[in-house]
Amino acid sequence: MSDFKPGVGKIVKKWEDVLSPEEFHVLRKGGTERPHVGEYTNTTTEGVYSCRACGTELFRSDEKFDSHCGWPSFFAPLAEDSVRYIQDRSLGMVRTEVRCAACDSHLGHVFEGEGYSTPTDLRYCINSISLRLEEKEQ
Repeated sequence: MSDFKPGVGKIVKKWEDVLSPEEFHVLRKGGTERPHVGEYTNTTTEGVYSCRACGTELFRSDEKFDSHCGWPSFFAPLAEDSVRYIQDRSLGMVRTEVRCAACDSHLGHVFEGEGYSTPTDLRYCINSISLRLEEKEQ
């Protein structure tokens, strides 16, 4: 018996057509890019970070900070309804996965109580490959 589900193959094929294999691995399969290699890990460019898959605005550069963790870090999303949260029990620990609320793409994880001097005590650890930066017009 086949485990084909109507509609699922069509959706996956569409994402595979629009995303590179690396983007697909992270955004649609919940993967993680290697630390310290992402396009936006160290950037200080002003602008808005959107979901690379669907274009939904997710974070602003004003909320980005250097956590030295190897991935872009933000202390808050642009709007709370732009992301959704899922409890992640993989890797033998409990973490909170962050996904795009519009297209359900995996973005990264959010951590609390790490002691950073930010307004929220949260660190949204987001894969660069999940984002696209639209630079602020000068």
